[in-house]
Amino acid sequence: MSQHARSTESTFSARKRSTSEILRRVAIFLSPYPWLAFCTVAAAVLSLLASFAFPKLTQYAIDEVIAKSRGDLLAPAMIGLLAAFFLRDAFSALRVLVNNQLEQSVIYDMRCAVYARLQRLPVGYFDQRASGDLLTRVIEDVNAVERVLIDGLEQGVVAILSVIGVAAFLFNMNATLAFVAISPIPVLAGGALWYTLTAHRRYRKQRESSSAMNALLMDNLQGVRQIKAFSRQVHEDGRFSKRAGDMKTAQLGIMRVWAIYGPTMSFAGAAGFALVLWAGGSLAIAGKMTSGELVGFLLFLHLFYAPMGQLHGLNQMMQSARAAGERVFDILDTVEERTVRDGGAALCEPVRGEVEFTNVNFAYSEGKTALHNINLHAKPGAMIALVGPTGAGKSTVVNLLPSFYEATSGLIAIDGQDIRDLSLDSLRRHIAVVSQEPFLFNGTIRENILYGKLDATNEELVSAAKAANCYEFISCLPDGFDTSVGERGVKLSVGEKQRVSIARALLKNSRILILDEATASVDTATERLIQEAFEHLMSGRTSFVIAHRLSTIRKADQILVLRRGEIVERGTHEELIQRGELYAKLAHIQNTSTIEEGFEKLAVAT
Repeated sequence: MSQHARSTESTFSARKRSTSEILRRVAIFLSPYPWLAFCTVAAAVLSLLASFAFPKLTQYAIDEVIAKSRGDLLAPAMIGLLAAFFLRDAFSALRVLVNNQLEQSVIYDMRCAVYARLQRLPVGYFDQRASGDLLTRVIEDVNAVERVLIDGLEQGVVAILSVIGVAAFLFNMNATLAFVAISPIPVLAGGALWYTLTAHRRYRKQRESSSAMNALLMDNLQGVRQIKAFSRQVHEDGRFSKRAGDMKTAQLGIMRVWAIYGPTMSFAGAAGFALVLWAGGSLAIAGKMTSGELVGFLLFLHLFYAPMGQLHGLNQMMQSARAAGERVFDILDTVEERTVRDGGAALCEPVRGEVEFTNVNFAYSEGKTALHNINLHAKPGAMIALVGPTGAGKSTVVNLLPSFYEATSGLIAIDGQDIRDLSLDSLRRHIAVVSQEPFLFNGTIRENILYGKLDATNEELVSAAKAANCYEFISCLPDGFDTSVGERGVKLSVGEKQRVSIARALLKNSRILILDEATASVDTATERLIQEAFEHLMSGRTSFVIAHRLSTIRKADQILVLRRGEIVERGTHEELIQRGELYAKLAHIQNTSTIEEGFEKLAVAT
């Protein structure tokens, strides 16, 4: 299984943050849209004010029209009531329209900000995180954070204003009943405080379990052929069932608490309503208030308790957003690669391609050194072959050159310029990489080759394809260059994908080339085509080749033999053969298809 399948739950965690910090950070995304935010709240407030007319007009209709048999006043009263309802719903419709515009704008900005930061994080960040987890953060968690920003802002402001405004009406109408009406508030406030203090860990667990399930799903979809090849469907059913079960348990944990909390708060409000009706009924029977006044008071009371229910729902939303916000800001707060040197210098043109490593050391983590005192000098246009057993540090050496990882100590220079002083854009623009496992995007062949130079002409495209020995097979496809390659290039063979990736590198036309030579999985005819494409690609370029076959090594200007992160031998093929050391023993081993196999045989022999 891939790295994602081996990820632990800690992969999906994020640093704890307070609710106030999350709200403050999220509010920044509102700053570009002050008028949309204002109009959303204003429309909601106007809709609320229009609804205030309903209790007063109802009271008037009962006491002044119905009780006094004033039929002449009934029509005007009902027209006024209909007008109030119309204004309420008209402002509500306006609120929905403006709110949706604001909501989608903020989601767009936040999602683009998270994605942009992901694109600029160091490679090591992705080594420790599952793709499905990051996907969940960009899609689901951003939505959860946005909800508290938009819906929470609107509902919170309106609910608070409604509670304050209605309370003023209630005390103005009848102070005695108003004190009865607010009697459940200690219960409501205490319940809200308890829920706030205990909800966060439940929502955190729910977000993490969702990410874990999505990570496994993405991993299995990408590895579906391996699952089928090993007949592991039942095994994967069990793994997914466990992850889905964890999410089910986390979700049920939230809903069980809400099933108690929500109805309890509702009952407290209903009890307050019943107490007011009890006390108000007694006052009405005693003749101390009219029936219309009691009905009007009860209708206002509904407008008092309903916003409190909204505040409890908002509390639930806020706790969910807090857990999601921690995961979103975990990405936004991660330091970009080489942030300090973003305004660095550019490689001096024309780039010659001279590369030097001087006393370079590197460790992926503290105490786990991967490279020791690496020194090498590649002249412009030279071919440097790196050989060694699996885990010797070959890939690590070449990954330091384009700053996928930063050297722990030492100096790496191109044309005499320290790469630490260069902008990443300038550095990487002059380095092309062809990996052992070529990656193609889910698009057309044309789009994948043009990735090397987005503004390339059709002539340049065709020329690169011919040099990479892929033009012939592309021409035979029904849609030619516009043929879709599928996810990760699944519709093409390994050899075809490799040649398309070589064409992409050729189109980039960089002076420095990193090549993880890979022909072990193809037939002899395809291998010959790939080798010819490699020769075109390396011509006139400084090339670093992680060699897997002796046939490639013989042509190298310099061969570096690595073992346990150190260069133990260097020289040309003939020089190393004459020394009679490790490389010479490797070269004399028979029946070895790859260099790695040769080292394994040497290890067994010694």
